[in-house]
Amino acid sequence: MSGSDLTPVLYFIRHGQTDWNAQGRMQGQSDIALNDTGRAQALRNGNTLAALLETPQNFDFVASPMGRTVETMEIVRTTLGLEPSRFRTDKRLLEIRFGRFEGLTFDEMAEQMPQAHALREKDKWLNRPPEGESYSDLAARIEEWYLELDRDTICVSHSGVSRVLRGVLLKLPPAEIVVLEVPQDKVLKIKAGEITWL
Repeated sequence: MSGSDLTPVLYFIRHGQTDWNAQGRMQGQSDIALNDTGRAQALRNGNTLAALLETPQNFDFVASPMGRTVETMEIVRTTLGLEPSRFRTDKRLLEIRFGRFEGLTFDEMAEQMPQAHALREKDKWLNRPPEGESYSDLAARIEEWYLELDRDTICVSHSGVSRVLRGVLLKLPPAEIVVLEVPQDKVLKIKAGEITWL
């Protein structure tokens, strides 16, 4: 991926907090709802965009199809004064699939599936959890999605998606990409390959 002045601006929002986030559970593609903290985070991010954007109705709006991302987008659009449900979803924006790890904490993973856990800790970029996918797999579908952007876009997706998007754009080593911080109460602005937190 490479950026230029002609590249659309992307405002990327991670969905708000869920109870599984708060409990440190591997969420992946399990459909866990926002909690009250998550709704407040979505509102904060909507207010950030409302203060920044003069014509948000001119943007493309797209979200992962999970319930937590859809609700986050609905809150953001409401805050922008737009019809909450008028956006599209794209399955390529789904979180990385953690397979049999989903629903477990890190300690539970180590206890219940020690060998699979150890392999994942050794190389999170290439390792596929049982019935899951690797960060490398995720990066391939996110790069395809990003390269198709043809207008300024507001996107709601997931932490893994944020990591690989930033990592590939900034040409970071895989070992750094998989541990990037992904706050739920900030908006990530990507313009011409440059990244800013709002």
